[in-house]
Amino acid sequence: MISAEVWVLFLGYTVPMVVSPGPGNTVLATAGGRFGVRGTMPFWMGFEAANVALCLLYGIGLGRVLQGLPALHQVLRWGSVVYLLSLAWGFFRASATSGETSDASARLGFGEGLLAVALNPKIHSMILVMFSQFLDPSRGMFSQTAQLTAAFLAVCMACHFPWIYGGQLILGRFHSERALRIQGWTFGACMIAVAAWVAFA
Repeated sequence: MISAEVWVLFLGYTVPMVVSPGPGNTVLATAGGRFGVRGTMPFWMGFEAANVALCLLYGIGLGRVLQGLPALHQVLRWGSVVYLLSLAWGFFRASATSGETSDASARLGFGEGLLAVALNPKIHSMILVMFSQFLDPSRGMFSQTAQLTAAFLAVCMACHFPWIYGGQLILGRFHSERALRIQGWTFGACMIAVAAWVAFA
Protein backbone atom coordinates (compact mmCIF):
# COMPACT_ATOMS: atom_id res chain seq x y z
CA MET A 1 0.00 0.00 0.00
CA ILE A 2 1.28 3.44 -0.90
CA SER A 3 1.73 5.68 2.14
CA ALA A 4 -0.29 8.85 2.78
CA GLU A 5 2.88 10.92 2.58
CA VAL A 6 3.59 9.63 -0.93
CA TRP A 7 0.00 10.39 -1.99
CA VAL A 8 0.36 14.00 -0.81
CA LEU A 9 3.59 14.35 -2.79
CA PHE A 10 1.97 12.64 -5.77
CA LEU A 11 -0.90 15.13 -5.81
CA GLY A 12 1.50 18.02 -5.31
CA TYR A 13 3.31 16.90 -8.46
CA THR A 14 0.51 15.71 -10.72
CA VAL A 15 -2.19 18.36 -10.19
CA PRO A 16 -0.05 21.36 -11.25
CA MET A 17 1.47 19.38 -14.12
CA VAL A 18 -1.88 18.17 -15.47
CA VAL A 19 -3.87 21.38 -15.03
CA SER A 20 -1.17 23.71 -16.40
CA PRO A 21 -1.43 25.05 -19.96
CA GLY A 22 0.18 22.91 -22.62
CA PRO A 23 -0.50 21.27 -25.97
CA GLY A 24 -2.99 18.75 -24.57
CA ASN A 25 -5.05 21.24 -22.58
CA THR A 26 -5.05 23.69 -25.47
CA VAL A 27 -6.51 21.04 -27.77
CA LEU A 28 -9.08 20.04 -25.13
CA ALA A 29 -10.20 23.66 -24.64
CA THR A 30 -10.33 24.18 -28.39
CA ALA A 31 -12.45 21.06 -28.88
CA GLY A 32 -14.75 22.13 -26.04
CA GLY A 33 -15.22 25.53 -27.63
CA ARG A 34 -15.95 24.08 -31.05
CA PHE A 35 -17.99 20.98 -30.19
CA GLY A 36 -19.10 21.41 -26.56
CA VAL A 37 -18.55 18.92 -23.74
CA ARG A 38 -20.76 16.24 -25.31
CA GLY A 39 -19.16 16.56 -28.74
CA THR A 40 -15.69 16.40 -27.20
CA MET A 41 -16.37 13.20 -25.21
CA PRO A 42 -14.94 10.71 -27.76
CA PHE A 43 -11.75 12.75 -28.06
CA TRP A 44 -11.51 13.17 -24.28
CA MET A 45 -12.03 9.43 -23.66
CA GLY A 46 -9.28 8.63 -26.18
CA PHE A 47 -7.06 11.19 -24.47
CA GLU A 48 -7.55 9.59 -21.04
CA ALA A 49 -7.28 6.03 -22.39
CA ALA A 50 -3.87 6.92 -23.82
CA ASN A 51 -2.83 8.39 -20.47
CA VAL A 52 -3.75 5.11 -18.77
CA ALA A 53 -1.87 3.10 -21.42
CA LEU A 54 1.26 5.21 -20.98
CA CYS A 55 1.05 4.89 -17.20
CA LEU A 56 0.87 1.11 -17.45
CA LEU A 57 3.75 0.94 -19.94
CA TYR A 58 6.02 3.27 -17.99
CA GLY A 59 5.04 1.81 -14.63
CA ILE A 60 5.82 -1.73 -15.74
CA GLY A 61 9.29 -0.74 -16.86
CA LEU A 62 9.28 0.52 -20.41
CA GLY A 63 10.35 3.93 -19.12
CA ARG A 64 13.73 2.55 -18.06
CA VAL A 65 14.29 1.17 -21.54
CA LEU A 66 13.22 4.40 -23.24
CA GLN A 67 15.54 6.48 -21.05
CA GLY A 68 18.38 4.90 -23.00
CA LEU A 69 16.90 6.12 -26.29
CA PRO A 70 17.15 9.93 -26.27
CA ALA A 71 16.34 10.03 -29.99
CA LEU A 72 12.78 8.96 -29.09
CA HIS A 73 12.15 12.38 -27.56
CA GLN A 74 12.90 14.01 -30.93
CA VAL A 75 10.63 11.56 -32.73
CA LEU A 76 7.80 12.41 -30.32
CA ARG A 77 8.48 16.13 -30.62
CA TRP A 78 8.33 16.23 -34.41
CA GLY A 79 5.45 13.78 -34.55
CA SER A 80 3.57 16.10 -32.22
CA VAL A 81 4.37 19.11 -34.41
CA VAL A 82 3.03 17.32 -37.49
CA TYR A 83 -0.11 16.23 -35.62
CA LEU A 84 -0.79 19.75 -34.29
CA LEU A 85 -0.34 21.21 -37.76
CA SER A 86 -2.80 18.65 -39.14
CA LEU A 87 -5.31 19.75 -36.48
CA ALA A 88 -4.72 23.38 -37.50
CA TRP A 89 -5.39 22.45 -41.11
CA GLY A 90 -8.64 20.74 -40.07
CA PHE A 91 -9.82 23.87 -38.26
CA PHE A 92 -8.85 26.12 -41.18
CA ARG A 93 -10.65 23.82 -43.60
CA ALA A 94 -13.75 23.71 -41.39
CA SER A 95 -13.80 27.51 -41.22
CA ALA A 96 -13.95 27.69 -45.03
CA THR A 97 -17.37 26.01 -44.97
CA SER A 98 -20.33 26.49 -42.66
CA GLY A 99 -23.10 24.62 -40.90
CA GLU A 100 -23.39 21.32 -39.09
CA THR A 101 -21.73 19.33 -41.88
CA SER A 102 -18.38 21.02 -41.39
CA ASP A 103 -18.64 20.65 -37.61
CA ALA A 104 -19.36 16.94 -37.90
CA SER A 105 -16.55 16.31 -40.35
CA ALA A 106 -14.02 18.25 -38.28
CA ARG A 107 -15.01 16.65 -34.97
CA LEU A 108 -12.18 15.00 -33.08
CA GLY A 109 -12.72 11.33 -32.22
CA PHE A 110 -11.30 8.65 -29.94
CA GLY A 111 -8.34 7.95 -32.23
CA GLU A 112 -7.36 11.61 -32.32
CA GLY A 113 -7.40 11.61 -28.52
CA LEU A 114 -5.02 8.66 -28.47
CA LEU A 115 -2.69 10.45 -30.90
CA ALA A 116 -2.79 13.72 -28.96
CA VAL A 117 -1.29 11.95 -25.95
CA ALA A 118 0.97 9.50 -27.78
CA LEU A 119 2.69 12.36 -29.63
CA ASN A 120 2.91 14.75 -26.67
CA PRO A 121 6.45 14.87 -25.22
CA LYS A 122 5.23 16.74 -22.12
CA ILE A 123 2.94 13.88 -21.14
CA HIS A 124 5.63 11.24 -21.73
CA SER A 125 8.10 13.18 -19.60
CA MET A 126 5.54 13.85 -16.87
CA ILE A 127 4.53 10.19 -16.55
CA LEU A 128 8.13 8.97 -16.69
CA VAL A 129 9.12 11.34 -13.87
CA MET A 130 6.01 10.41 -11.91
CA PHE A 131 6.87 6.72 -11.87
CA SER A 132 10.56 7.28 -11.26
CA GLN A 133 9.70 9.36 -8.19
CA PHE A 134 6.77 7.49 -6.65
CA LEU A 135 7.40 3.79 -7.32
CA ASP A 136 9.07 2.00 -4.42
CA PRO A 137 11.30 -0.82 -5.84
CA SER A 138 11.03 -2.74 -2.58
CA ARG A 139 7.26 -3.19 -2.96
CA GLY A 140 5.02 -4.85 -5.52
CA MET A 141 5.46 -3.00 -8.81
CA PHE A 142 2.17 -4.10 -10.38
CA SER A 143 0.11 -3.05 -7.36
CA GLN A 144 1.82 0.34 -7.16
CA THR A 145 1.50 0.86 -10.89
CA ALA A 146 -2.22 0.11 -10.75
CA GLN A 147 -2.76 2.47 -7.82
CA LEU A 148 -0.75 5.32 -9.34
CA THR A 149 -2.42 4.83 -12.72
CA ALA A 150 -5.90 4.98 -11.18
CA ALA A 151 -4.96 8.09 -9.19
CA PHE A 152 -3.43 9.74 -12.26
CA LEU A 153 -6.59 9.04 -14.26
CA ALA A 154 -8.70 10.63 -11.51
CA VAL A 155 -6.45 13.72 -11.49
CA CYS A 156 -6.60 13.93 -15.30
CA MET A 157 -10.40 13.69 -15.42
CA ALA A 158 -10.76 16.34 -12.71
CA CYS A 159 -8.21 18.71 -14.28
CA HIS A 160 -9.12 18.28 -17.94
CA PHE A 161 -12.86 18.83 -17.56
CA PRO A 162 -12.50 22.54 -16.64
CA TRP A 163 -10.48 23.10 -19.83
CA ILE A 164 -13.19 21.50 -21.97
CA TYR A 165 -16.05 23.18 -20.15
CA GLY A 166 -14.24 26.51 -20.14
CA GLY A 167 -13.79 26.27 -23.89
CA GLN A 168 -17.49 25.54 -24.30
CA LEU A 169 -18.52 28.28 -21.88
CA ILE A 170 -16.39 31.00 -23.42
CA LEU A 171 -16.37 30.09 -27.10
CA GLY A 172 -19.45 27.91 -27.45
CA ARG A 173 -21.82 30.89 -27.25
CA PHE A 174 -20.93 32.02 -30.74
CA HIS A 175 -22.81 30.01 -33.39
CA SER A 176 -23.25 32.36 -36.31
CA GLU A 177 -21.51 31.48 -39.57
CA ARG A 178 -19.11 34.40 -39.11
CA ALA A 179 -18.36 33.42 -35.49
CA LEU A 180 -17.67 29.82 -36.49
CA ARG A 181 -15.34 31.00 -39.24
CA ILE A 182 -13.47 33.22 -36.76
CA GLN A 183 -13.29 30.32 -34.29
CA GLY A 184 -11.87 28.02 -36.97
CA TRP A 185 -9.13 30.49 -37.82
CA THR A 186 -8.46 31.25 -34.14
CA PHE A 187 -8.26 27.57 -33.19
CA GLY A 188 -6.08 26.83 -36.19
CA ALA A 189 -3.75 29.67 -35.20
CA CYS A 190 -3.64 28.31 -31.63
CA MET A 191 -2.62 24.89 -32.94
CA ILE A 192 0.15 26.47 -35.02
CA ALA A 193 1.35 28.43 -31.98
CA VAL A 194 1.41 25.27 -29.85
CA ALA A 195 3.23 23.39 -32.64
CA ALA A 196 5.85 26.17 -32.74
CA TRP A 197 6.23 26.00 -28.96
CA VAL A 198 6.70 22.21 -29.08
CA ALA A 199 9.20 22.52 -31.93
CA PHE A 200 11.37 25.26 -30.49
CA ALA A 201 10.91 25.13 -26.69
